Amino acid sequence: MADLTNVLSIAVGAVPGALSRFYITEWTKAKLGTKFPYGTFVINLTGCLAMGFFFTISKGITGYPSELDLLIRTGFLGSYTTFSTYGFDTLTLWRSKQKTATVFYWAGSAVLGLGAVILGVAIAKLFVK
Repeated sequence: MADLTNVLSIAVGAVPGALSRFYITEWTKAKLGTKFPYGTFVINLTGCLAMGFFFTISKGITGYPSELDLLIRTGFLGSYTTFSTYGFDTLTLWRSKQKTATVFYWAGSAVLGLGAVILGVAIAKLFVK
């Protein structure tokens, strides 16, 4: 039953996370224009703030339900932005004094991620005329 509870916790958080991402993106486009990805920028920063906050809360409160953590951090923030997890993972590596791994993960995710997008576009162009 714990597996079903975990799945439901994640799912319940994912829907509002995805909707929040959509509506914040649309709002920033309407208010600030589309010359810069303001929506994604705002979402990434607020997601990182929330990830740090809720991780600290979950570790600092005795009896904090793991299902609530799954709902917020995995469900909501996972569909709101995975950038928050990237930021959190970078901090975790840094705190564990794995400096080389931290730099590789931090810079490699950005550089290789961009490369992967470029490669994905190139592969898709083989199928689309």
